[in-house]
Amino acid sequence: MNSRMKEAPSAMLAQVFRAAWLLVGVIALAFAPGCQNYDQLVEKDQICEQKWADYEAQLQRRYDLVPNLVSTVKASAKHEADTLAKVTEARASATGIKLTGDDFTDPEKMAAFQKAQDQLKGSLSRLLVANENYPDLKGNQAFRDLQTQLEGTENRILRSREEYNNAVRVFNTELKKIRGQVINKATGKPFKERVYFAAATEAQAAPKVSF
Repeated sequence: MNSRMKEAPSAMLAQVFRAAWLLVGVIALAFAPGCQNYDQLVEKDQICEQKWADYEAQLQRRYDLVPNLVSTVKASAKHEADTLAKVTEARASATGIKLTGDDFTDPEKMAAFQKAQDQLKGSLSRLLVANENYPDLKGNQAFRDLQTQLEGTENRILRSREEYNNAVRVFNTELKKIRGQVINKATGKPFKERVYFAAATEAQAAPKVSF
């Protein structure tokens, strides 16, 4: 009788442990997909960051070309002082706006950034067109090289914008799905929809380069 009474608590304790482990297993299975979905959101958000960094690298390439272009034009087309001043001002404005963190979810800040970039692109386009009237400048090899580099840079900027927008589309789509909304809400809503880069229609074409 005593032996059976001693065995009963042990059996009950074993059952409690088995039930506890079973519960842990069920919880783990329940949260595993959630963790995976959260990781997917993190990954897609990071891809957006990477694509934006690639885009900024191309913008920096454009910024770096401007001073050399301005210096070359000054030497051969002194009458274009006003145009050169506008290019310099536009470059300063464009380089003065930096987007970080929640800026990518703010339509107004994205629009301001885009406007500054479009203004620089427009001023460069006008500069290249204006200098078609200067034979000496058109024959300047340094200027021709800068034109070629600028044209290539503009094409790379366009591709970078397209790649960024594609990454944003993938991220925003995942975030809008039911599983994405559930995971985002359950984790305190750390993810927000990103704003697409939507440059003005007239800014889509690369500056015309005429030799």
